Amino acid sequence: MMNRRTALAASLAAAPLASPLSAWAKDDGARMVLALTLEPPGLDPTANAASSIGEVVHYNVFESLTKINSDGSISPLLAESWEVSPDLKTTTLRLRKGVKFHNGEPFNAESVKFSLDRAGGDKSTNKDKRSYAKVSTHIEDEHTVVLINEDIDPDFLFVLGQATAIMVEPKSAASNATQPVGTGPYKLAQWRRGASVTLERWPGHRDAKKLQIARATFRFISDPAAQVAALLAGDVDVFARVTPRSVAQFKGLPRYQVVVSGSRAKTILAMNNGRKPLTDVRVRRAIAAAIDRKAVIQGAAEGYGVPIGSHYVPGAFGYVDTTGINPYDPAKAKSLLEEAGIRTPLELTMTLPPPPYARQGGEIIAAQLAQVGIVAKLQNVEWAQWLSGTYGNKNYDLTLISHVEPFDLGNFAKPDYYWQYHSDAFNTLFEKIQHTARPAERARLLGEAQRLLATDCVHAFLYQPQWVTVANKRVRGLWKDMPIFVNDLSTLSWA
Repeated sequence: MMNRRTALAASLAAAPLASPLSAWAKDDGARMVLALTLEPPGLDPTANAASSIGEVVHYNVFESLTKINSDGSISPLLAESWEVSPDLKTTTLRLRKGVKFHNGEPFNAESVKFSLDRAGGDKSTNKDKRSYAKVSTHIEDEHTVVLINEDIDPDFLFVLGQATAIMVEPKSAASNATQPVGTGPYKLAQWRRGASVTLERWPGHRDAKKLQIARATFRFISDPAAQVAALLAGDVDVFARVTPRSVAQFKGLPRYQVVVSGSRAKTILAMNNGRKPLTDVRVRRAIAAAIDRKAVIQGAAEGYGVPIGSHYVPGAFGYVDTTGINPYDPAKAKSLLEEAGIRTPLELTMTLPPPPYARQGGEIIAAQLAQVGIVAKLQNVEWAQWLSGTYGNKNYDLTLISHVEPFDLGNFAKPDYYWQYHSDAFNTLFEKIQHTARPAERARLLGEAQRLLATDCVHAFLYQPQWVTVANKRVRGLWKDMPIFVNDLSTLSWA
């Protein structure tokens, strides 16, 4: 069976237009198949931390008050316009009129208050709950709301465009994980667990007639070889954030386009700071010193990455280069372990979620750690297991993961976050950042925060990934860069 599949893929690759794409082109280009590495655990991005949820539903099924564009700029969405006070704490939003949810209920100021109060409420499981809890929503009239933020956040309009800030309808909010109801241009048509999610154009949307794609299917393919086979066979039109190892063979084929995107993500070897011997900064520094970042980038990401030394990336406001604080130095790693009183071999478990960058990177890092006397036992887990065991129950020593949120330094100030880092110095510093409006002072404080995290060696900070999308040459409207993880169907069309 595999031989027939391989032969089919090869023959289709050689045929310039042979594939189901040709048949779909005759159907007014109304359908498109996209593929993702991970299947979302649910379809409500306010209920679960998995970024794969937003990759399917954000801007498609659900909409937010603002919209984040490919270049990181902000444009109106459910809020038509806004005013921000000089102290950056008060934002007045004027809402779009005549908008309805998929179930026919109206979107208005009450919807905004419900959505944001829910996001920051006591029962919230929103991963940004702490931020929304500091926002109070006041209704001026049916289409005007005033948001008052306890913190000074120059990026607040960006935050309001993220998946965790989607607008939900009160009557249907509790069932959004399986039966999502939003104001977006698409509705859920079918969810085949373990295989695909299909969205269909919603005629009730204000821009329904402008949408070029009537029906979009998201397939979930985690295996790199299967990703390649699906693309070559024409079963998939767009593979966003495909495994980099799969990319090289598509660059020379005229039927495909390869888009390399910048990101705000941070790939890290996260360490459980609450579990011995990782409570000792010398042990954490030893682990970091044993890792050659460039070798990890090459082996796990085919070179698509930039080294980082803290939880912040080049290009972000206030970035400072901290890669020199914990450089690759195996000899120093050994001396730090000895100084900490560690008798080698030191055995630790490295938990690896399904993405190929994690599985491949884990093997490379384990080999590097072995050179300094650290035995990393690799434990492969499925995504649901990682979310519940590693993220939820903090049951791990080391784990390789990409954090894709653009602004997530605040996670280091959360006392119950999964890496169990507790630092009064960082908490004080982050509090100052949240109450500093002057750009120059804010940048200085951000630099201090990055240096502190690097000095404390909370994790082995590895690289800023570059995402790669492989698509049919005729697909138009793909995002060039990806400040957030979305697949915005409203921008896509067939040439």
